[in-house]
Amino acid sequence: MQDLLHNIRNCSLCKAHLPLGPRPVVTAHQDSKIVIIGQAPGTKVHASGIPWDDASGKQLRKWLGVTVEEFYDEKNFAIIPMGFCYPGRGKGGDLPPRPECAPQWHDQLMEFMPNVELVLLIGMYAQKYYLKKQAKKTLTETVADCQDYLPKYFPLPHPSPRNRFWLTRNPWFDKEVVPILNQEIKKVLKSTRSSK
Repeated sequence: MQDLLHNIRNCSLCKAHLPLGPRPVVTAHQDSKIVIIGQAPGTKVHASGIPWDDASGKQLRKWLGVTVEEFYDEKNFAIIPMGFCYPGRGKGGDLPPRPECAPQWHDQLMEFMPNVELVLLIGMYAQKYYLKKQAKKTLTETVADCQDYLPKYFPLPHPSPRNRFWLTRNPWFDKEVVPILNQEIKKVLKSTRSSK
């Protein structure tokens, strides 16, 4: 596992396409119980090298109902984005995650984590990649039907402040989906604590 993480952190596969250069951000442990698959690091995370070290991460931790310490405990959460490096800016925000990363590294990482109980799929890119034909036509429909993908997957919208309009238009997410998410996270973390 350590060799694989070292290789990922030194990856320069799509170097030519990265405006700030490669700085792959990933955390994982052979005992990880939950995998968070997001999009790609933003500029703040690129600068710090700490995944979800921004406003999106703060909101995500609130949805999950976990402390900063619990979130960054690699035995609890592995953090594996669809694109490991900051992809650059487009007209409407950051560019999509680079397409090279997930096919190159995700399966290898998953093989080293036999105890994973839940995979959080944050955003459309992660949902389409992992759910394939099971994903609904829109992210909204996929998230609304989150229980259809349990016990393995849990689809979520992106917690970015830029997504506040989606959250305002879909109040059912906070009322109905977040409590289910909390319950699933507590269930998995409870089994982690009892095995320590």
